[in-house]
Amino acid sequence: MDSKEMVKDEVFEKKAASHRKFNKPATLTKKERKEQGIGKDEGRAELKYARISSRKVKIVLDLIKNKQLDDAYAILKYTPKAASEVLYKLVKSAEANASNNNNLNRDELYVAAAYANQGPTLKRIMPRAQGRANRIRKRTCHVTVILKEKK
Repeated sequence: MDSKEMVKDEVFEKKAASHRKFNKPATLTKKERKEQGIGKDEGRAELKYARISSRKVKIVLDLIKNKQLDDAYAILKYTPKAASEVLYKLVKSAEANASNNNNLNRDELYVAAAYANQGPTLKRIMPRAQGRANRIRKRTCHVTVILKEKK
């Protein structure tokens, strides 16, 4: 076990001992993550409340997982799905975060992880015949893309 992991474990143990009010697992604060350099080996981008169903986004995400960055761009550009345009911008943002904030090499980047979680559903009403109404569900999702360097 190297020194970084030992320091990380010590911080977790200290945090767990002092923060047991709600019986939750110990989580590091933003400051502690920054001190230990957690997240410096990746470029991450999140899109919240995207006005598209998570099922539709997951279809396109499965196409680009574990692909090199240029291959992912090509797939997104020529995939005739509504989610591909949104994901193209998101991957571009993750690339910018990786190269500008964390000084990662753009040519070595690949899509390490990509997932879409369901967001809140907007409920609308469509008038129907004889005074009735149908519920329309406008679904949203939260999408996360993580890029890492190939070793």
